[in-house]
Amino acid sequence: MKYRRDIDGLRAVAVLPVVLFHFGISAIPGGFTGVDIFFVISGYLISGSLLDDLENGRFSIVSFYWRRARRILPALVFVVLLTSISALFILLPSDLHEFSLSVIAASTFWSNIYFWKTSNYFSVDAALRPLLHTWSLSVEEQYYIFAPILISLIYRYFGKRWLTILLPIILGSFVLAVMATSVAPTAGFYLLPTRIWELMLGALLMLKRPSPLSNPFHMELVGLAGIGLLAIGFFAISENDPFPGYNALYPCLGTALLIYAGQNTSTIATRMLEVRPLVWIGLISYSLYLVHWPINAFAHYLSLQKLDPSMTVAMTVASLALAAFSWKYIEQPFRQKRAFTAPVPIFAFSTGAIALLCVGGAAGALGNGFPQRFPDYAQQQIPAGDWGNGICFNEGSSPIENWNIEHCTRTRGFPATVLLWGDSFAAHYVSGLDANQKQIQANIVEYTYAGCPPILSYFSYARPDCTRFNRKALKIIQDAGIKTVVLSGRWTDYEARGFDGLQQTIDTLRDLGARVFVIGQSPQFITDVRKIAFFANREHLSDTSWPMAMDPNINDRVRSFTKGATFIDPLKFLCDAERCAYSDAGQFLYFDYGHFSSTGAALAISKYWPAFPTNKAPATTK
Repeated sequence: MKYRRDIDGLRAVAVLPVVLFHFGISAIPGGFTGVDIFFVISGYLISGSLLDDLENGRFSIVSFYWRRARRILPALVFVVLLTSISALFILLPSDLHEFSLSVIAASTFWSNIYFWKTSNYFSVDAALRPLLHTWSLSVEEQYYIFAPILISLIYRYFGKRWLTILLPIILGSFVLAVMATSVAPTAGFYLLPTRIWELMLGALLMLKRPSPLSNPFHMELVGLAGIGLLAIGFFAISENDPFPGYNALYPCLGTALLIYAGQNTSTIATRMLEVRPLVWIGLISYSLYLVHWPINAFAHYLSLQKLDPSMTVAMTVASLALAAFSWKYIEQPFRQKRAFTAPVPIFAFSTGAIALLCVGGAAGALGNGFPQRFPDYAQQQIPAGDWGNGICFNEGSSPIENWNIEHCTRTRGFPATVLLWGDSFAAHYVSGLDANQKQIQANIVEYTYAGCPPILSYFSYARPDCTRFNRKALKIIQDAGIKTVVLSGRWTDYEARGFDGLQQTIDTLRDLGARVFVIGQSPQFITDVRKIAFFANREHLSDTSWPMAMDPNINDRVRSFTKGATFIDPLKFLCDAERCAYSDAGQFLYFDYGHFSSTGAALAISKYWPAFPTNKAPATTK
């Protein structure tokens, strides 16, 4: 195919916002949409290469994977090896164990599935996972398992009726992506079925090759519209919005319009993309994408807090320098025609490199992260108390029918009965009830399920029982004559779906005659408090507070969906500005990144839990 400078410029427009977003530049809240631009570009270029082979009678699956191996593996192996060596010196044992598993996943191109099961891309600890960014590379390589065969079959046996075959796949994938934003957002973000339409949009643009508009002014508008759509994706979308779904249309359609505008004509938008600095960054964009995230992850790991602007500048410079090195000395030699780039050496190198990475990953995993590297680090047990696991707190492995009100009444002897309903961020209050029951003066009934917010409309394919679990809460309230309900959850996890369902749940409870309390988001840290304490002690820090790893204004947004209920903001009681105590008098207040320990639960309840000396309804807060 003819080389297009504007596409390299478009690669730069894709990668720079991704890097800056990951480095904490809040001015580009939708920088992560740059990955979607890459998907469309990849679908376009690879389909062009396949079409060229088919039209010239030289199509070969072996040849296709030979080219992919030359393009993808050298830089990937280089970065994973470099990252692994760094991890040996930096990561604590439990984190090295997890990292080792991700090495195996990344080198065998299923890291998107691995991270789907282990990490939300936008979670508080995502910045500590050095290979998290390889999920997108795995999506692409999974797509290219079947895409070459599909394209060749359409070309040979369907008379190149591209629209007839590909359009239904694109529409089906898009509809699935839209549905996933509300029922399975993490799966929708990471997995191939909800991303196929983005790659195939680029493929269809190449295979169908629409003719340019006859009016040059209209072509100019097409290019400018493409830039406008990309800008909407970068600046009007944030991690709190449902994604990919409808919101992915902005970067994907914008990319398609810009590629189309530059296919046969030169427009203002095309010339903007062809400026030399953008083209250069586009050339190193693959290496830049690979190297920037491990740098970011290790910088966050060593500080365990938000990085200052000078560190952001340093990371950007380091990423560009390492990417330039990787592009010139790793990528380029493998793209040239040399003895070691012939098919047999390349496949031998690929097999050996993947095997080496897998062996190294297995060693780290089986060695439990080599704890002997940090002899002064001991992950002590922190008392969490009895949550009534398996019955009162369902972890997903027990029948909902096992729940029993008699067993799950955690305090007794008072005239008022209160239902505590929510996920693990409701259950973590239970261990502090006994120490404060005279203050509370109510029989607290625990009804909690891991990962299930107290929202009646909530549905998740990952936890399909949540719907039935939440519906049963209404029956419990009616059967037991409960007149007061406390709702609590990990609200940061559910904001992307919206909190409309919370308001609807409150309205339903009030229709049943119940008064409702909503406890807002309690503090969350970037990682386990034991790790924070370890690094703080290494730096001889006496302060036992640490910056929270979440938006401190989250509870203001939750509060706006709690009309008719009494809202309680834990952050006002447990934190000072953006810092929260993680221990008190030598006792940890949390047993991980944010769930209260027994000590923490007792403290939290004493500070802000509602008291129920009578059944008289309190005034609501708004």
